[in-house]
Amino acid sequence: MRYFRPSLRLHGVSEQQWRVLRALASGEAFEAMALARATFLLPPSLSRILRDLTARGLIERRADAFDLRRSVIVISNAGRDLIAAQAPASEAGYAEITRRFGAERLERLQAELKALEQALLADRPAESSPD
Repeated sequence: MRYFRPSLRLHGVSEQQWRVLRALASGEAFEAMALARATFLLPPSLSRILRDLTARGLIERRADAFDLRRSVIVISNAGRDLIAAQAPASEAGYAEITRRFGAERLERLQAELKALEQALLADRPAESSPD
């Protein structure tokens, strides 16, 4: 994270907030628990982060199109603008990591980490919502 922290601080975003924004930037609307799983954040931490990001206008909660009793979280235009502003520094950080570690080694590491994630998530019990 040392390649990313200075720019994140410059934009007033914590590492955890950045993970949430990046996940939401995929264009997918998330329920809170799905977002917690996608970002590897504990539900109480995610609730606090969502409150902060909502107050800053970086994310929005909307009614689910299929079930109006449920809400989903989406990135706002301001959140997309922040992602765009941070993108050059983020890309430079990833490029430096790739340069130092090597593209092939990094690809193998990412594949192994994905396999670890899948193994840890297998047979995982359902969790309650942080809402």
